[in-house]
Amino acid sequence: MDKVNSSMIATTALEPSHWPLYRDLRLQSLQDSPDAFGSTYGSEATRTDEDWSARLQTAASSGQGRAFVALEGEAPCGLVWCKLAGAGPGVAEIFQMWVDPACRGRGAGRALLQAALDWARRHDMQRVRLGVTIQDSPAMHLYTALGFKPIGPPEPLRAGSALMSQGMELVLDTVQARND
Repeated sequence: MDKVNSSMIATTALEPSHWPLYRDLRLQSLQDSPDAFGSTYGSEATRTDEDWSARLQTAASSGQGRAFVALEGEAPCGLVWCKLAGAGPGVAEIFQMWVDPACRGRGAGRALLQAALDWARRHDMQRVRLGVTIQDSPAMHLYTALGFKPIGPPEPLRAGSALMSQGMELVLDTVQARND
């Protein structure tokens, strides 16, 4: 695993064999921040070990997506996915972004987002999109600080939810992409 360091936080890409870590972080994120995701703990907790393993295996074998974990020392403290989007050529999507509350404010979110953006650049993406629950949150502040701009109208976070999600997009610097 290649690690990228951001002060005391490192990020690393998850390999298919890391599916138990991925599962544990994903379920922890859904319990900790249920209003941040379109999915729910109840729906994800019913997945089999084979389902969790297949998610990472499919991403690795297709080259269409990559999951990254943040580490503070050796302790996992965050998760993000980046995948090539079906929304059009040159577009990547970021999802499942989460940082453990005990590690927030230490750069884990920025490090995870940077790992995902670097992956998108290496795949010649020109734009990266994500959705964020509309509220005055550290996530919203991070995305806007890095240059993400709202696109499209807000949409319900998920069926039956009163919360709204805002699509956001970042246009990647193609000069930097060639130099990474």
